Amino acid sequence: MRAAARAAASDGYLHAIAAPQAVNPPPTPPTAEILGIPLAISDYEQVLDWMEAMIAGDARGYVTAAAVNLVMSAQEQPATRAATLGASLAVPDGQPLVWALRALGHRRATRIYGPDLMAAFCARAARNGTPIYLYGGRGPAERELLERRLRERFPGLLVAGGSSPPFRELTAAEDEREIELINSSGAAVVWVGTGQPKQEQWMHDMRSRLTPPLLVGVGAAFDFHAGLVSQAPAWMQRSGLEWLYRLSREPRRLWRRYARYNPLFVTGFARQYARHLRERRAHGGPTHGPS
Repeated sequence: MRAAARAAASDGYLHAIAAPQAVNPPPTPPTAEILGIPLAISDYEQVLDWMEAMIAGDARGYVTAAAVNLVMSAQEQPATRAATLGASLAVPDGQPLVWALRALGHRRATRIYGPDLMAAFCARAARNGTPIYLYGGRGPAERELLERRLRERFPGLLVAGGSSPPFRELTAAEDEREIELINSSGAAVVWVGTGQPKQEQWMHDMRSRLTPPLLVGVGAAFDFHAGLVSQAPAWMQRSGLEWLYRLSREPRRLWRRYARYNPLFVTGFARQYARHLRERRAHGGPTHGPS
C-alpha cells in the first residue's frame, strides 16, 4: 500500500512536469551581505511561497540555511564559498546573522531556522501532495526513523524516497546510483542533511544532474526531527546561545568549530560594521541604513 501510494505520487508529479513549459524562476527575496555572503531579508511565509513558485515553474535551484559556521567556512575554503554563493537562496539560520543584518539597518530580517523551515514546508506538502526526498542522516535506520516521525507529524506527507550516503567521499559509481535514485523518485524537493559545508558542496556539484526543482540543505534538522538530538530551548535560540547548548550535548564534535569560528565572526563583522558606519557618514546619511 505504501509503495503504491509512493509510486502514484511520483507518477503524478512526473506527469505534471512532463508537458513542455517555460522555466521561469520567481524573483528571490531581497538579500544583504554579511562577510560577502548574501542572506535573505525575509520570513518563513515568503520563503515558502518562493519555494512553491520554484516548483510550480519547474525551475532549478538550491537553498542553504546558513549558520555562522558556513559563513566563516566560506571565508577560508574556496569550494565552500563557491557553493554558498551558488545557492539560489541562503537564509540566515543563525541568530547572530540576523543581529548582524539588523545592525546594518535591515530591520525586517528574521531568522529562518532550517528545522523549522523543513517542518513548515512538510506541513504544506502534506496538504498539497508535494513529494519529498530525504538525503542524508546518520544511517539508514536513523533516516527511516526520520521518515516515520515526519509521517506521524504530517499525515498525508508523501516521502518519495531517501538514502543515507556514507560519511566518506562517494565513488563515481556511488554518485551515479544516488543520482538515479533521486531522479527516478519523482520528488519535487530533496532535503539534504549531511552537515555544513559538505551539503552545500554536494548541492553545488549535483544541481545540474538532478531533476527535482529544489535541493534544500538543512544540516542537523534530520537529527532534530528524528528525535536523535534535542533542540535548544526557545529562550536560548532567541538569545543566540543555541551554539552553547549544542556544544554541551556534542562537545567532542563541535568544540573546535565554535572555538575557531565564533571569535572570527565577531571580529570579521566588527570590521564590516565599522566600514558600514564610515561609508554612511561619508555620504552624509544616517548610520542605521534601510529598513
